This record gives sequence, structure tokens and C-alpha cells, in this order.
Amino acid sequence: MAKRLVMGILAHVDAGKTTLSEGILFETGTIRKMGRVDNRDAYLDTYALERERGITIFSKQAVFELGDLSVTLLDTPGHVDFSAEMERTLQVLDCAVLVVSGADGVQGHTETLWKLLKRYEIPTFVFVNKMDQAGTDREALMSQLHTHLDENCVAFDRGVAGASGEGAVTIENSGSADHCGDRQPMMIEKILETADEEWLEALAMCEESAMEEYLESGTLKVERVREMIRTRKVFPCYFGSALKLDGVDGLLEGIRELAPCPAYGKEFGAKVFKISRDAQGNRLTHMKITGGVLCVKDMIDGCETGEAEKVNQIRVYSGSKFETVNEAEAGMICAVMGPTQTHPGQGIGAEAESELPLLEPVLTYRLMFPEGGDLHKMLGDLRQLEEEEPELHVVWDEELGEIQAQVMGEVQIEVLKSLIFERFGTVVEFGEGNIVYKERLTAPVEGVGHFEPLRHYAEVHLLMEPAERGSGLQFEADCSEDALDRNWQRLILTHLEEKHHRGVLTGAEITDMKITLIAGRAHQKHTEGGDFRQATYRAVRQGLCEACAVGDYELLEPFYEFRLEVPAESVGRAMADLDRMQAKFSGPEPEGERMVLEGSAPVSLMRDYQREVVSYTRGRGRLACTLKGYFPCHNAEEVVESAHYDAEADLYNPIGSVFCAHGAGFVVPWDQVKSYMQVESPIAKALEQARAAEQEESAEFSGGYSGRGLGRASGGLSGASSGNSSGNYSGASSYGVTEDELEEIFTRTYGESKRRLPNESGPRVVEYDPQRAEQIRRNQRTRTANGALRGGKRADGNGSNDSVIHSVPGTGRPGYLKQNSAKLDEYLLVDGYNILYAWDELRELMQVTLDGARHRLMDMLCNYQGYRGCHLIVVFDAYKVPGGTGSVSDYHNIHVVYTKEAETADQYIEKFAHEMGRKYRVTVATSDGLEQLIIRGQGCLLMSAKDLEEDMERVSRQIEEERGNLPKPGKRYLFAEVEKDLAEYLEKIKKGEITLESE
Repeated sequence: MAKRLVMGILAHVDAGKTTLSEGILFETGTIRKMGRVDNRDAYLDTYALERERGITIFSKQAVFELGDLSVTLLDTPGHVDFSAEMERTLQVLDCAVLVVSGADGVQGHTETLWKLLKRYEIPTFVFVNKMDQAGTDREALMSQLHTHLDENCVAFDRGVAGASGEGAVTIENSGSADHCGDRQPMMIEKILETADEEWLEALAMCEESAMEEYLESGTLKVERVREMIRTRKVFPCYFGSALKLDGVDGLLEGIRELAPCPAYGKEFGAKVFKISRDAQGNRLTHMKITGGVLCVKDMIDGCETGEAEKVNQIRVYSGSKFETVNEAEAGMICAVMGPTQTHPGQGIGAEAESELPLLEPVLTYRLMFPEGGDLHKMLGDLRQLEEEEPELHVVWDEELGEIQAQVMGEVQIEVLKSLIFERFGTVVEFGEGNIVYKERLTAPVEGVGHFEPLRHYAEVHLLMEPAERGSGLQFEADCSEDALDRNWQRLILTHLEEKHHRGVLTGAEITDMKITLIAGRAHQKHTEGGDFRQATYRAVRQGLCEACAVGDYELLEPFYEFRLEVPAESVGRAMADLDRMQAKFSGPEPEGERMVLEGSAPVSLMRDYQREVVSYTRGRGRLACTLKGYFPCHNAEEVVESAHYDAEADLYNPIGSVFCAHGAGFVVPWDQVKSYMQVESPIAKALEQARAAEQEESAEFSGGYSGRGLGRASGGLSGASSGNSSGNYSGASSYGVTEDELEEIFTRTYGESKRRLPNESGPRVVEYDPQRAEQIRRNQRTRTANGALRGGKRADGNGSNDSVIHSVPGTGRPGYLKQNSAKLDEYLLVDGYNILYAWDELRELMQVTLDGARHRLMDMLCNYQGYRGCHLIVVFDAYKVPGGTGSVSDYHNIHVVYTKEAETADQYIEKFAHEMGRKYRVTVATSDGLEQLIIRGQGCLLMSAKDLEEDMERVSRQIEEERGNLPKPGKRYLFAEVEKDLAEYLEKIKKGEITLESE
């Protein structure tokens, strides 16, 4: 197999990166004439927009031969607004060339690139360009490389003793149009043989083993130097001018001899780094083959849907041209046509998924389209762009009715406007940018979700824990397959990953959390895939609400890491501005004629500061900003107030759960859900087991141990949840605890259980003891139950069961989350004609007399209301009555509504549900599928016509039973109703057989 190398070119904008790429391709004979950016004929600037603006927007590739080495060159964007495209390319590089402008030195974005190269552990060569310009100082630039990049930057284009300069000469002499011409650069072996001691010593000091080899032999082997480069112990540096081809030969020779070529395995693997579309609109997946061979018509796994997709064509691009191949070997960069579900950063086969990108947008913009445009079609078109630029995060805000996208900066906005017009023929404008906030937990919490409308069932328990900053969201399962099948567990994890979950303070995306599936339950007959989606979403939201209510929640905002260079006379103004922006920075450090301030500040305060710097320094100041990460918001109260977000009113992200009783679903608020759960909490169980173990140890220590051991908690949460099997206790449980002891533990933890009487209906209710719950929270800070729950900061509760409003952390103001135990009035709305047509008895009666059928229904509903005690409203359509104004009347104990002209019963019910659904407990009885969907969205409960009929029959039977227990009509005697023993006793007193003693 041929030796292959994937090399990337990176630089700050205008450092000469594309010009160096042209020089490399020209020197290696790939192109016959060097293109120039200012002439708009660069080989790798394939898009008209790139040639027009003179910047690289999309990464491109070119293939050239370097001796026995096949090199794929990837030219990456240099402008900071397109950093995400550049960072995705880093995932597939074997080595990189970092271009530094000799005229400008190491700039802010250059340091950001260096950090990214370090993060991805990419061996790096440095090329200092534009050395032909007046005023460039080689020694000063070398000093900057040591100071701002790494001390192990070593100049490899000098090193032969006895020449001009400070004991060194340039060892290559370029200018040839052919890298293999007569005037070749000096080979690395020759450099090491003839180099002076100072240069060799500087190279050897980069690594301890290299120093030992140098002290023993007086020189270094090529293999040693190559290994040092591969492990990033040394960074070869070259100086020259790409435009004049000065120094390009030396760089190429260094790459040929010193760049590490990775060894690939036989197992197939690939890393996706880019999605694009060709001129015909075909979707292309750009990937690097990291093992084995990929052939046309192969099926590749690992796509988002979990299904294999066929490879229809394999292309190898070089500039704007490509050639099709039948197979791609390991080490090749290719574009694959066929797969439709791939995404950048995806690992296929043996390759793992990439980490989250370090650079991401911090501003979100509203997209404004011409009036009359089809927003939904435009949303679909923008999804194509999002595939190519995942950081856009295109979303449809249902409440505002607008499309939003996240963008890096002004230049990217202009490019996006051009792309949208070019591809979709639509003129789009971007509104004012807003900061992208995020939300996170600060302590562990258990989130629970239940979804059980009629003939559906799913329950999910999630352990939600704070993770390291910048780690994003992590998902895993720690649940026994005896309690929940593996396929359901995988489905729950898929639902967790498929959505950007919204927080409960401002509706911002949540981040930096680890979410673990610890328990769940499915129904063998009624559970469907969508049920677990609902239960999972609700579990996440319920956990967030619970954490927010006790103060274990925070709002995050993006922070810049900045480097500010200003003249000495402007440093006072600069420091005052930084204090105003609540920046944290180090004292000013002199650097030549300038003063340098470094630190971090909120993006919201520093986003437009560049213009001020240019103004008050008269163009002599320079500000470089890079995203540091997300940290607690400096003005959380103001942000939360301005967001006007109400989690309880967010119908698309509900926080309550749905349970079923009497054949109809009803919504339970988030703060009451845990008392309705039907699966025992593994966390609570593990805590009780740990407490029992502590009691055992205490008994052993005090000498009161009787020999009967209490079982210890075993395993993790999966071990705890695996004991969730059904069955009856007899004597001691599987943990060695008697049923009485278990009852005592339950009572001590949750309070007295309220057992239902035989004549009671509805779900089982457990009395909630808030003081005991708060004690459990305090215990969770200091106790670890077999690794099930790690402690964290908790806010103290007040132990009250009344409506309590907790303060939003970091804001000092009350939050919206409340625990409300007040009983709401219950309303039942009946769609009259829908019921008439649905019930066989009434439908037959309608054929004889419509008015009789209506009154028969109203009589039945009167009996039903008398038993239920709710406010019952029956609504009949009268929308076809000309000039009808509608009417509302009382019929015995119910209300009868006839709608007005042009108003259907559905419209009346929907309006009533919208206005009253949040204030009262509203149930709607109808079998209209569309109306049910709308009513559910208003947070109301539903009953189908069949469910109402069955419930009314049950009520009728109970009424008849109670009537049967009433006394029979007729004469009633004084002692007729007393018990037999008492009646006999009274009879003896009457006859004088028993004499009562006087008082």
C-alpha cells in the first residue's frame, strides 16, 4: 500500500495561506501556473464568492505526489467567522502547516489555531510567510513563536556552521519551478551531519531522550527527530515568501522526510468531516478512510437512523475537478455519494464519534424573508445549509413564528445571504444578533416522566448530574434489562440525543450534564415508540424544574478570552473600559511600544468593543478575542426577566406527566409527579439500603448484633432496580429485612401511606412529607449510596406544604416555579352531536326525533353530574341557523350551550379550553381526532365518547346499588333499625326483666 499523508494548511486571514497552497501545487508539478488571490484565479478558490471576496470560505482538497509519498492537501478557511469549518477539517489531518505572517507576527487567531492543533494532537510545521516585505525581523519573529506558541519551535532552514549570519546559513535555495530540479534543498541527514552545536543542542533540549542521545553520540538520528515531531515535542519552522516561492522547497523537503505517516488497520473505519452538494444538487459526504477499504456499492453503518446506506459513487477531488474510483484505501480523502443521514464528526465502522467542537457561535439572529414567502419551505431549504454548517442551529420558534439561526459574525452573515439567494433564489435579511445563553444543573437530581393516556404507557426515571464545563450532554444507561428491555433503553437514549432540550429559566438549551437512564417501565400491549419519547422529554423537564425550585440551577453566558494591545498612553482608558465590562484581566505588560492586557469578559459586553479600540487608539490598538466557554451569567436576573419565558406555558415542552384514571388521561403537575410514579425510584431504594447497612454496622459496633444480617446494597443503580420484580413478601425480604421493617423505613422516608378503601377510585396517593423530603436532600449532600447519587450543593427548603416560590439562583428574585396543592374546580365539556352520533342508543333515537335524542342525552348527563359534582357543559352546534346569536341556558343541574351562527361546537370548546384550561381542571368528551389533538395541546384532559359511555354506565350501576341500600318505604318503628343484640337488651328493659339503677 502506498504511503499516504493528509496535510492541512491553517492561518490567520491574509497570512498568505492560499498563496502557499498555490506554491506547493506549483512546485510539485500539480498545476502549471500559479494563481493569485488578487487575480481571482487561485486553483483552490473554486467558488465565485471566494474569488470575489478574496477569502477561503469552504475547505478544499488537492492531491499531489511528493517522492514516494501521496499527499492530500486540505486548504482551510482563515477568517474567524468560518472557524467551525476549519475545526471540522482538523479531525482528519495527519499533520498541519501553520502559516504566520512575517509582517504581522503571531496574531490572536493564530494562537487560537495553535490551541486547536494542541487539542487534536496534530504534528505541526510552521511557515513564516511574507519575509520579503520590508521591516520583517527574523529573530523577533522567532522570539514571538517561542513566546506565544511554544518554546520548542526550531528553525529547520538554518543550521550549517560556518556561513553568514550568527553562525548559520540558509540551507536551501529555491526559485526552481520544479521541486525535483537541479537546486534541491539539503536533505535532513545532511542537516544533522553538518549542523552547528548550538542548533543541535537547541533541538536536543526539546526532549529528554533526545538530549541523552545527543550527549552520547554528538548528533541525532532522523528517526529520533521524526518521532519528536510526531509526538509534538518539536515544531520545525521555515521562513520565506510563498508568492516568490522562497522557502517552499525547504518546507516540502521537511514534510517529505519528517512528516509522520500513520499506520492503518485492516478493519474498516471512516471519519466524516464535511457535507456538501455538487452543482447538480447531489449530497456528498466527505470522509477520510481510517482503516480497511471502502468500495462502491458497500453498505456503511453508523448513520443517524441506525440503518445501513449504500455507497453509490466515490469521488476524489482535486480543486474543482474530481475523478471517480471504485475503491478508497486507508489514508485517502474522498467524497461519497449515496448516504443521506451522515453528519460532520460522525465515526463510521471502527472510528469513534468526534468530540464537540471548541469553537461555536455565540449570537443568534432572526431571519427576515419577503412578505408572502413560504416560511416552512424556507425552513426545509435552510436545513440543507445546516447539514453543511451544523453550527447554524436553524430552529423554528413556534411562539414567535420565525426562523432563527446562530452565526459567528458579520462576514458569515453576508456569505449566508449570498448562498441562500444563489441556491434558493430568496432574499433574506438578518435581524439584530442576540446572545446565545445556556442552562445547567449544579447538583444531581432525579427526573421522572410518565405518559399514560388511554391505551398508551411509558415511564422513565433519569439521573441528571452536572458535568465538567464544556463537556456538553452525555447520555448512558444504567438500568437492568429485567426491568426494561434493551430495545426500550436504546430508544430512550435515542430520544435524549435527538433533541436540543430547553431549560426552564429562559428556554435556552441545556448543557454540561450527564443524564443516566436508571429505571423505566413499558406495557406489553399498549406501549408504542412515541410513548417513550413523551415520557423521556417530560422526565428531563421535570428534573430541571425540581433542580430550579431548590436553587441547584444556573444560567450560563459565553465569555471571551481576549488579548488587548494598546499604546502606553491609552492603557488607562483600556483598563477603565475592561472594569466597566466586568472583565477579569492581568495587569498591563509592556511588549515593545505597546501595553498588553489579557483576560476574559462576557461576550454581551465586549462584542462591539473592537470599534472602540480602533477609535480611541487611532488605529494603533488591536483586540483579539476567542471563545473561552460558558460561565455563570453576570446579570442573570435581567436576562431571565427580559426572556419572559414560562416553562409551564410551553406547550411544546411540557413539564408535567400524563396518568390515566376512569378511562381518561389527566395531567399531573411536575411537583406532584413523584407521588404518582408506578416504578420505585432506584435512588431512594439505594439510599434506604445504604441506611440499613449503616444501621447494621452500628449494631455490630455496639454489640447488639443478633446474627441476622441486613442485606447490603449491591452493584450500582442497575443492581437496585433489578429487584423490582413483582411478588409477595413472606417473612424477610431478599435484603434480609422483614415486611414490618420495610414498612417502617417507608414511613420514615415518605410518611404514612394512605391506603385506598374498596369503594375508592383513582390512582394510589402517597402523603408527601416535605420536611422529610428536605432531610433526604440534606443526606444526599454527604452520603453516597453505592455510587448511585453523588452529592452537590443544595438549597434549604422551608418545610412548608403551602404554595412556595423559590428564588432563581443568581438573580435574587422569586422564580415562576411553585408547588401548588390547591384543589381546582373541575369542568366537563361534552360535544353534544358527537356523542349523539357515537352512541348506538341515541343514534337510533335521532332517526325518530332529534329533539328527543338531545333531551335524552341531557337527562343522562344530569344524573352523571349529580354523582360527579363537576361543572358540566353540553355544547350543540347551531352554526347553520341564519342570524343565530347563540344561547346558554341551565337544564336542571347542567349548562346547555347552542353556538352562534358560523361557530361550531369544536370552535367553542377550543376557545373555552384555551381560556380556562390553565385555571381549572378541564375535561373534554369527544371522539373528534383533530379536536382531541388541539385540546391536548391546551393542557386539558380527554375522554372519548366510548369512555364517557362506559363511565356513565358505571355511575348508573353505583347509583342503583346505593338506592338498594336505602330503607324500604312503609312504617318505621323505633328500634327497627338497631342491631339484634341491642334490640333484645332494650326489649328486656321494656318488659322489666332488667332493672336500671338510678343515677
